[in-house]
Amino acid sequence: MPASKADALKTILNGLSSSSGDIEASAVVSTDGLMIASNFPAGLDEDRVAAMSAALLAMGERTAKELERGGLDQVFIKGEKGNVVMLSAGREGVLTTLTTPKAKLGLVFLDMKRAADEIARII
Repeated sequence: MPASKADALKTILNGLSSSSGDIEASAVVSTDGLMIASNFPAGLDEDRVAAMSAALLAMGERTAKELERGGLDQVFIKGEKGNVVMLSAGREGVLTTLTTPKAKLGLVFLDMKRAADEIARII
């Protein structure tokens, strides 16, 4: 990916984290499981996160289709130490965020949707 696109994606991710104190980290992953851009803290295995994000989104899409729930909007995982939220970012990407346990999810979803739309235009 050209540096200007990578820089633009990184700017979007940084803006997403700064717009909401509830978003601890975020990444743009290709639908085939490759990391495109991230602002994850050191120590997180980006390749593993990318692969899991793509797999979970694909499974969510299939589940929504098989159970006749319409197109997939998001994948949401709630854990004791926080949440993982994934949204499609166009046909080629997935926006994955990690949030605090008590995140204001309505605001997180809104910020993520805006970011995902911007990401889709870039990739």
